[in-house]
Order: sequence, then structure tokens, then C-alpha cells
Amino acid sequence: MSVTADLPRFQQLQRDFAAHVRDPESHPAPADVEPRRMAIYRTLFYNNVEGLLASNFPVLRAVTPDERWHALVRAFYRGHRCETPYFPRIAEEFLNYLENERAELPGDPPFMRELAHYEWVELALLIADDPESDPLLDPNADLLQHPPVLSPLAWRLAYRYPVHQIRADQLLDSEPIQVTTLAAYRNRQDKVGFLETSPVVDRLLVLVGEQPSLNGQQLLEQIAAELNHPEVGQFVIAGAAALQRLLDLEIVLGGRVSG
Repeated sequence: MSVTADLPRFQQLQRDFAAHVRDPESHPAPADVEPRRMAIYRTLFYNNVEGLLASNFPVLRAVTPDERWHALVRAFYRGHRCETPYFPRIAEEFLNYLENERAELPGDPPFMRELAHYEWVELALLIADDPESDPLLDPNADLLQHPPVLSPLAWRLAYRYPVHQIRADQLLDSEPIQVTTLAAYRNRQDKVGFLETSPVVDRLLVLVGEQPSLNGQQLLEQIAAELNHPEVGQFVIAGAAALQRLLDLEIVLGGRVSG
């Protein structure tokens, strides 16, 4: 017996309507809805979702041929069960579909999932809640003498492909040898930016998160030791400039001082 057989008539109609809108090839339209009107609903619903995804993932859309793009969106629209009613969260649902549900298909660009994640990060930071104030944070503290405080709205990213460089006229044929590392951030003016980070700055961001009790000099000396750098003092001076750059971008918010 059908699961919907015991539902009230109006709920059966709702389910039949939704099933047809999502997958008209597998589910016939409700018999008592005019075909012309049903076609309008199908078009409006799909165009809303497709337009939303195209605006949230503009580069992915640009590098994907029309036929392949619409097949991708329709597969998501047809088969993925969204867990949110909020439009700004649909991009995350699409990313979840790409990463966990959709099998890789011949012709997929190898960077597709990483590019989608990179584009999602911008929206995710834009709609993220403002962090609570930290009473021990001093934005003017000497970052060499105090532990740097990483912004909650700064995310370290690592990709196999340089996703920030991909354009419709600039695709990649092979996987680069070196991993691309980025810092994504939202500043106090609610502007989202991306900073391509060197291996040293990327390692610094990792250590700031993992060892929040160490001051900037201790962190930089640790990295210098890991690299067997011959001039630790010069390394720390260069690292201090990197910390200042992170502070200017609001990736680092300041130093933690004692209460």
C-alpha cells in the first residue's frame, strides 16, 4: 500500500504536486490541475532554484556547459532532500549533494567539488553570525609579545587546485604539484576576502589555532625550528610583518592580554 494512501486528500495532492514538480518524468501531474498551469509551476520552481545556484556558484556555472549545468541542477533538484527551508542555505545543500551524494561522472572537471566549496565559503561567511566580543582581546597589543587571536570569521582553506584562479577562459588540465592554501575572512565592514597564503603563513595560522597560549614570537620561533632556518632573528622579523598583514586584514583581531 502507498505511504500516502492514508493521508488526507489535500496532503496527497500536495505530495503528488511536489513529486511532479521535482521529477515530472517519473511522477505524473495531479489529474485535477490544469496542464498549462502545471507547466508554469514546473518552470517557476526550477528557475528559482537554478537561478539561486547560478548566483551562488558563478564560476562553476561559467565553466560548466549549459546542457551539463542544467542536468546537474535537475539531478540535485530531483534527488536531494533539503534539510532547510531557508534560501541562503540552499548553496550548502548543493555542496553537500556534490560532496556526499553525487557520484563523479565522466567529463566532470577534477576541481569541481573544490571550486564549489570555495564559492560556498564566501556566502557562508556573509551570513555567519557576528562573533561575541572577547574581553581579553586587545587590538593594539604587540603580537610578538602576546598570543595572536584569530578571528572566528577567518577560515583556513587548503585545496589541491588553485580554485581562486579558475575562470571560464582559464581552466586547469592537470593537478598542480603544490597545494593551494587560502585564508578566507570577513572584516568589520562585512566584506569577504581571500588571501593566498605561503606555506609559512599557512603554518602560522594553524599554530595560532592549535596553541592559543603562545605569543607571536614563540610561534614564529617554533616554525623556524621546524624549517631549520639558519637566521631565527631575521625569520621572526619577517614573521612579525606577516602578523601585521593578518591584523590589517582582520584575519587576526589582536593579541590576548591577561585579565
